[in-house]
This record gives sequence, C-alpha cells and structure tokens, in this order.
Amino acid sequence: MNKKNNGATTDKQKVIMITILFVTTFIIMGLGIFFSIYSVANNISFKVLNSRIHGVFFGLMVFYLGLRYNLSVLKLKAEVYKNATNFSWSNFKKVKSNKAVS
Repeated sequence: MNKKNNGATTDKQKVIMITILFVTTFIIMGLGIFFSIYSVANNISFKVLNSRIHGVFFGLMVFYLGLRYNLSVLKLKAEVYKNATNFSWSNFKKVKSNKAVS
C-alpha cells in the first residue's frame, strides 16, 4: 500500500510549530512582567558594575526580548504559510558575498 503525503499533514505541522513558537514568546513576555512585579513587591535590585539596578529593568528587558521574538515569529509565519515554501538544507549554508572594496 502506498501512502500519499497530502498537504494537510504538513499544514497541520506548520500550525502546531508556529503555535508552539507563539506560546513560547508569550511565556517569555509573561515571565518578564512577572519578574518586574515581583521586583517591585520585594524591592529586588542587582549590583552591576558598582551600581544598584532595580529588578524591574531586567524584567522589562526580558519582556522586550519576548516582544521582539513575537514579531519575528509573525514574520516567520507569513513566510512559512506561502505555498511555494519547502524545507531545504541549503537555507542553512552561509552565503559568500563577493563585494568589491573600493
């Protein structure tokens, strides 16, 4: 018996992977917000190069990174859902550019 690999299974896999990436970015953003609130409630600060920095700033940085990852996943989602998109190992090779230096 031959099994046909129709597009429905790959589409389902794409949806699952993109959903996992979105959930991960929301978890990162949530942890950033949680740490900011926790730092305010418990007055947490860290010593960085002989100065004290409040934990809220670290929480906001984590939130910002999660937000950036979320925007990156949105761009990835648009690329992945194109019909002509296929997996290729050549996408991971470094591209050498022959730019003339003037």
